[in-house]
Amino acid sequence: MSQKEAKMSVARRSTIGNRQSTIIAGDHAAGAELAERPRPFTLWQRFQVRIAAFIGHIAVLLIGRSLRWKIQGWGSFEAALGTGKPPIFTFWHREIFSATWFWRGRGIVVMTSQNFDGEYIARIIQRHGYAAARGSSSRGATRALKAMIRVVRRGRPTAFTIDGPRGPRYVAKPGAVLLAKATGAPIVCFHIAPRSAYTFHKSWDQLQIPYPFSAVAIFIAPPILVSRDSDEEEQARKVAEVQATLDGLVQRGETWRRSAAKQPGA
Repeated sequence: MSQKEAKMSVARRSTIGNRQSTIIAGDHAAGAELAERPRPFTLWQRFQVRIAAFIGHIAVLLIGRSLRWKIQGWGSFEAALGTGKPPIFTFWHREIFSATWFWRGRGIVVMTSQNFDGEYIARIIQRHGYAAARGSSSRGATRALKAMIRVVRRGRPTAFTIDGPRGPRYVAKPGAVLLAKATGAPIVCFHIAPRSAYTFHKSWDQLQIPYPFSAVAIFIAPPILVSRDSDEEEQARKVAEVQATLDGLVQRGETWRRSAAKQPGA
């Protein structure tokens, strides 16, 4: 293990340990609500949120309907359902546009940040059949995770943009592992690769919006299980497994995209 990897492992264990004790101890707190009241915004910000949410909803609806999907690994999703627990979907933040359309209408509870961006994202996904638990790795995380624990135990699936809300891009955080440990639910990692898309290169996540009628591939990995008895070291290994799984899916996506680009009409 390199010095950099060792430091990352130590940091993961520290983060997991600090947050886990608070989450598990307060799991049944009566005040943990599914969708906490959003933070107060100015009148201008509220107007911007409404406009952004409306435009985003229409964009997902119109573009999503035109996409041509290639699904790889659907059996992995079915294997997760076979555990008898609702899945914990885990993916990179840049794929949230396509993911919103693909997994729509399933009542998935998504952790969204409490900032301005998180608010309009929450409103967009809610219009497509999702619910939002407001919190992030930097603010409100414990409260949101408590709420997600409760909804998983009621049988509802959940989802994390695992490098959100502000990055670093493509670096997994421990939220999904903590939720899996507390509930026994399987982690389902997936990656979405559009054949052609507009990329927001100036945004931290380099958000991608597929071009209309583009071919889009989704890669779903076998479920990852986390023991309820796992200690901090084991949980850190599971976070590393989530990281490695998503990295591998990204590589598969890039291979597919290059291959599809060589095939006219693909």
